[in-house]
Amino acid sequence: MTSQTRIHSGHRDFVGYAGSPPDPRWPGGAKVALSFVLNFEEGAEFAVSEGDALNEGIYEVDHRLEGPDPCVESHFEYGSRAGWWRIMDLFDAYGVKATVSACGRAVERSPALARDAVRRGHEVAAHGWRWESHAGMEEGAERRAIARTVETIADVTGARPVGWHTRSAASQNTRRLLVEEGGFLYDCDAYNDDLPYFASVSGKRHLVLPYAFDTNDMHFQHTQRFRGADFADYIIGAFDWLAREGASAPKMMSVGLHLRMIGRPGRIGALDAILRHVTQGDAAWIAPRAAIARHWLATFPEAPR
Repeated sequence: MTSQTRIHSGHRDFVGYAGSPPDPRWPGGAKVALSFVLNFEEGAEFAVSEGDALNEGIYEVDHRLEGPDPCVESHFEYGSRAGWWRIMDLFDAYGVKATVSACGRAVERSPALARDAVRRGHEVAAHGWRWESHAGMEEGAERRAIARTVETIADVTGARPVGWHTRSAASQNTRRLLVEEGGFLYDCDAYNDDLPYFASVSGKRHLVLPYAFDTNDMHFQHTQRFRGADFADYIIGAFDWLAREGASAPKMMSVGLHLRMIGRPGRIGALDAILRHVTQGDAAWIAPRAAIARHWLATFPEAPR
């Protein structure tokens, strides 16, 4: 068992590629495979008014009511009503294809948005049934949640999702259940590298495409003073550094976005600046995560050493 295959097996891997990463030979000789992930969670968040025990607490203000909270509900509604269209039109303007990481319940409640994503050429991946952690979830319940998410996305979009990401954190069973469910090319339930890697799960090779929280608009949300310029500067700085490294050791980069966050008019300019920067020149291969996964699997029919 290599250092790249010791995840979720009772061991932690502090070694990774040990300073000698494999060359993924990204298309066009790109230095960075750049993945934009648009999280579609609206309607899958917790809400007391809809029978949940508590309300979701992550939005524009630091406040949580014990009873029904129309304030937080309307913040989430902004994402599907206004943010979606603003972000999608901007992606179209730059010819960028993203991964829409969608909660099953969000797709069920706003199927037109999932279909719009497919019409525009984006990948729709699975982000759990609800916008919730799977840590401590009973195995049978988790298995049903995965299956229900897959079924709903497939029914609405006409294509089953091939990628998965759990709102942190996954359970100790999640990755095994994904492999047992079948049909998944990859999951994103890791934050520990700048390149994909293989994990050994139930004796099978499984691909992990690490995600990131620092290059994620939700991280900036926690400041309570989310300035678009700060987010753009950070993302552009990260991209430029990885492109610099990529001259000799190509990397992958994830940019996490949320409808109700970057989709606000005071912040969308940040995404415009990011897209303008990364689409200049040939340093970036901008692709949905499914395309990155398929390229990695074709490039490395066996796990890189």
